[in-house]
Amino acid sequence: MLASQLRMQDGIATYAQLVAGGVTRTDIERRLRRNELRRVHPRVYADHTGPLTWTQRAWAAVLYAEPAFLCWTSLEQPRGRDLNDPIHVAIDKSRRVRPQEGLVIHRLAALAPRTYGGTPPRLNVEDNALLIAHEARNEIDAIAAMAQVASRTYVTAHSLRAALGRYPSLRRRRLVAGIIDDLEAGTHSVLEHGYLTKVERPHGLPAGKRQAPRTGPGGNQFRDVEYLEYALVVELDGALGHEGWRDQARDADRDLDDLASAGSVTARLRWHQVFDTPCRTAARVGRILARHGWTGSLSTCGDRCTAMSS
Repeated sequence: MLASQLRMQDGIATYAQLVAGGVTRTDIERRLRRNELRRVHPRVYADHTGPLTWTQRAWAAVLYAEPAFLCWTSLEQPRGRDLNDPIHVAIDKSRRVRPQEGLVIHRLAALAPRTYGGTPPRLNVEDNALLIAHEARNEIDAIAAMAQVASRTYVTAHSLRAALGRYPSLRRRRLVAGIIDDLEAGTHSVLEHGYLTKVERPHGLPAGKRQAPRTGPGGNQFRDVEYLEYALVVELDGALGHEGWRDQARDADRDLDDLASAGSVTARLRWHQVFDTPCRTAARVGRILARHGWTGSLSTCGDRCTAMSS
């Protein structure tokens, strides 16, 4: 039984598992001296003394803090990142676990319904995305967490809304709930509201016309924001659920620079421009408007506003 357990756990076992498999305390100490065992965390051992793989480190983390579940950036083996990054695990909020080097503990209430019984065990992908959004430093990082999980074909607005119901105290709950609604309805209302309240209004841009109707070859169309007097249309691309989300945000930033210098009449904005760099975006939109006759001036949205220097 111990041999099969070690195989399943990639050569990692707890003190209790070793003893249950017939290994005595004296045997453990002897194997440690002979370099047949390696202590990874208190009462957690590897059956070799060489470098640990990422999977072995993950097993050691969940076994040390058990019952514990991989979470955050450790939900899956990372790609293209340092495999020696700390392992993140979630435990029930009622418990206390002593910190260990290379291990990050997250404490969640009502943990059991949020977990998936993988090997090693881990949080559900939807619950993990909401955990990242909850702990994110800013809105754009929370949105990025939602974009990443939405890229999975088996994740739906329904499954995300069910996970949201398990987070009654979620930070930025209104933002996250709005994103889920938009995913389901195929709209961009959260991004549109963000443009109004973070870019246009606080920086003194003229008021654009929302969802302006236009008849085209394909029938009736609606422009997200139209500055009719200044021949400028702002299209808001709130698409989530595709690969390279952050790369596309950077590309959109470069496109906006080109538009600001060329005076083009259509600007396409994404989450990054609205939620991450609203002041810089306001400055660029202002320059486009000025090229088409706007004689107003930008306002600063606060002490840290960068619109005037962008």
